[in-house]
Amino acid sequence: MKTSAWYKTIIYSLLVLFSIYFLFPFIWIVLTALKTESEVYQYPLVFFPGNWRFSNFVDAWNAQPFSKYLLNSITITVLTTIGQIISCSMIAYGFSRYEFKFKNGLFILLLATMMIPWDVTMIPLYMQFNLFGWINTLKPLIIPAFFGSAYYVFLLRQFLMGVPKELEHAAKIDGANDFQTYSRIFVPIMKAPLTLIAVLNILSVWNDYLGPLIFLQDRSKYTLALGLAAFKGVHELQIIPIMSITILMIIPPVIAFLFAQKYIVEGISGAIK
Repeated sequence: MKTSAWYKTIIYSLLVLFSIYFLFPFIWIVLTALKTESEVYQYPLVFFPGNWRFSNFVDAWNAQPFSKYLLNSITITVLTTIGQIISCSMIAYGFSRYEFKFKNGLFILLLATMMIPWDVTMIPLYMQFNLFGWINTLKPLIIPAFFGSAYYVFLLRQFLMGVPKELEHAAKIDGANDFQTYSRIFVPIMKAPLTLIAVLNILSVWNDYLGPLIFLQDRSKYTLALGLAAFKGVHELQIIPIMSITILMIIPPVIAFLFAQKYIVEGISGAIK
């Protein structure tokens, strides 16, 4: 018992130390955002601000139309997440529960698209969206999500492969058609992996810089990532405003991760099985 107690104490102590190590940069950013200009450049370094200036966040936020950037980011993130969940779940359901000609070949072809870097398809995509008249709109950042993602389809398919066939047989005996079986039985079963996909998509889209940079030209359509980059260019030597906006930008993904971490673990473990 004593050996076990000492072992747990050592393990927990190491975990606390590693947690502090990884959290320290974030803590430093928060404390720096709350300091005055003189405290930022003071030597020796001041860890805690003498006067906690929460107004720094308001001043930095009002320096540019970040409210508009936030609305654009939320719009893109929410719609792409809905699109990925709907399309990927339906595609994965088809690949895992149906038998059809060239099924394996089509799935391999789908997975092969994961090997093509986005940088390679960037120019053809720009030419295509320009032909559609979508440049300088939010459409190029939203509509492709409704056609699925190979990685998310793969995760969902692996999860559905472990679901017994008896569920479908029971649904058919009860008179359910294919869509009812998918929507009423399999969608609730996929709650954990769908939550995982939602969080991964939120993190990816929320922090996306290159996509908005390529397709958006009007500043009123900028996302937070693009607006933050422009803000840094203007306030290159002003540390406090940059730290303040950076903190405000990373809060939503952190909240999404904290609330969904249980389902993330379940989704990953289910997909691996």
